Amino acid sequence: EEDPKEDVKLGKLEFSLDYNFTENTMVVGILQACDLPAMDVGGSSDPYVKLYLLPDKKRKFETKVHRKTLNPTFNETFTFKVPYSELGGRTLVMTVYDFDRFSKHDAIGALRVPMSSLDFSQITQEWRELKKAEKEESERLGDICLSLRYVPTAGKLSIVVLEAKNLKKMDVGGLSDPYVKIHLLQNGKRLKKKKTSIKKNTLNPYYNESFSFEVPFEQIQKVQVAVTVLDYDKIGKNDAIGKVFLGGTSTGTELRHWSDMLANPRRPIAQWHSLMPKPNQ
Repeated sequence: EEDPKEDVKLGKLEFSLDYNFTENTMVVGILQACDLPAMDVGGSSDPYVKLYLLPDKKRKFETKVHRKTLNPTFNETFTFKVPYSELGGRTLVMTVYDFDRFSKHDAIGALRVPMSSLDFSQITQEWRELKKAEKEESERLGDICLSLRYVPTAGKLSIVVLEAKNLKKMDVGGLSDPYVKIHLLQNGKRLKKKKTSIKKNTLNPYYNESFSFEVPFEQIQKVQVAVTVLDYDKIGKNDAIGKVFLGGTSTGTELRHWSDMLANPRRPIAQWHSLMPKPNQ
């Protein structure tokens, strides 16, 4: 079926591209967006931009979330290391999402810029109309809902693993036996670990299990929490499906959740997170 030519307007994104020949890096600036469509009931959106350079989907960047605006100014830069000889075959994908604490983030629109179409002897800076985003470009690993609560006076950090959904199938039978492992880290060192029960044969496990860590107030800015969803395997190694890092050094939605927890002491703050691939150790 043909789309009528007057496409729904999805707004525009201004970006810049600069290739640094001495360092073999491409610097992408996400400058600003305008006239974004309202995705929220209140007539606004909470936009942020996620970007990667196809065919490599592992290396993803995202900007900060801007609250309640259809004309956000991002002014953030991101650096991809890529030899000039390989640049021609790459395509930069920039997708604008609407941040939503309680459900999957909706893609507002996307830009795909084939690197072969650009002249790298100069800096590119331009506005482009956002197009309809393709179905999540990358493989989805699933989402997890966590509640965080910090009580400064007691020095207690509580994490409730509520549920996960749409987990990636890890077993031949098309289901997984997921459980969740939580590590408390400081400077990358594991201090403590906890884990949930195993839920059999499901990609949408419900846990509602609570875990507490002692973290004195002067330490809370220095710790991170790594939450990993694994598929339990009686015989072999348990496979990690995906993970989420929370803490002051996180970015995007993970940092937002951590900051909201610190800004609301003693209140449990729940939020959904998309699972990310486990970085190769």
